[in-house]
Amino acid sequence: MNIKLKDRFNLVGKISFARATNLATIWLSYLYSRFSKGPIIWGSPYAIAFEPTTACNLKCPECPSGLRKFTRPTGNADFQLFKNTIDQVKKHAFYLTLYFQGEPLINPDFFKMIEEAKRQKFYVATSSNAHFFNHENAEKTVNSGLDRLIISLDGLTQETYSKYRVEGELKTVLSGIENLVEAKRKLNSPTPYFIIQFLAFSHNEHEIEAVKKLKQKLGVDEVKIKSAQFYEPDNSDLIPENELLTRYRKRDDGKYQIKNTLVNRCWRLWTSPVVTQDGQVLPCCFDKDAEHPLGDLKEGSFDKIWGNKNYRDFRKQVLTDRSKIAICRNCSEGSRVWL
Repeated sequence: MNIKLKDRFNLVGKISFARATNLATIWLSYLYSRFSKGPIIWGSPYAIAFEPTTACNLKCPECPSGLRKFTRPTGNADFQLFKNTIDQVKKHAFYLTLYFQGEPLINPDFFKMIEEAKRQKFYVATSSNAHFFNHENAEKTVNSGLDRLIISLDGLTQETYSKYRVEGELKTVLSGIENLVEAKRKLNSPTPYFIIQFLAFSHNEHEIEAVKKLKQKLGVDEVKIKSAQFYEPDNSDLIPENELLTRYRKRDDGKYQIKNTLVNRCWRLWTSPVVTQDGQVLPCCFDKDAEHPLGDLKEGSFDKIWGNKNYRDFRKQVLTDRSKIAICRNCSEGSRVWL
């Protein structure tokens, strides 16, 4: 069977009758809300992102973690907070993204988190800059049961790679990839589904065609080219010249604007919240600095937060005038992110 198809079957296999019923219910409430312009919620999220850490070993220039510019706390999530979170959502949620900001392997409980989530029958995905995958960690990753692993590889030479992955070492990343591929082979494991992600920038866009050939060369399952988000596109020299490789377009006045139309909707508000390392529940993955906390899991249950006034008001704003929310004005909702 095709490896991508196996991955799809693996994901579907996590959907129990209760989870499938909830999935249908939550999508119906989202569709009803879109047309009624009222923030109706039936059901619970089918996906959730949990942030293991806000710390990172790199200094990427378009990342608040890399720039060390968070106004929120920097640190590792407590394992008990993680366990309490997934215990509260496991009946209906089946997709766990064990990543938000930071490098997840920095948290010493990272593999323990994966194992706990797998015990609760979640499909678990994460993303890494691959600087910590020595032989031991590569085998731990495979043995943990992780379902999907995205590795950031944004350059094919040290010069192009470190232009964005500041203080990163390409040889370390390539060695980590090799260790992971070898661990999967050695342990005869179909997981994790292994994706190389290449963020397209002005300095690496000439490598795109070569990157597409990496699947066979590196022995990974998939290679994806992804457009990058920029906080201040008008002040960046990283935007690719090829407009097909970016989510922004240059206007007649020389300034950039996001390509997609800012429509008054967002499925993430109904399906996939984010939990920060210190327990704040956020509307989506675009709220990187937790500017819109909707509740605190250290002080209240997830169910109460999911239906509270803060959440209702935020959903209402998205349905009626999303342009007033700063994080929404730079969001890819309604456009292609993967290229």
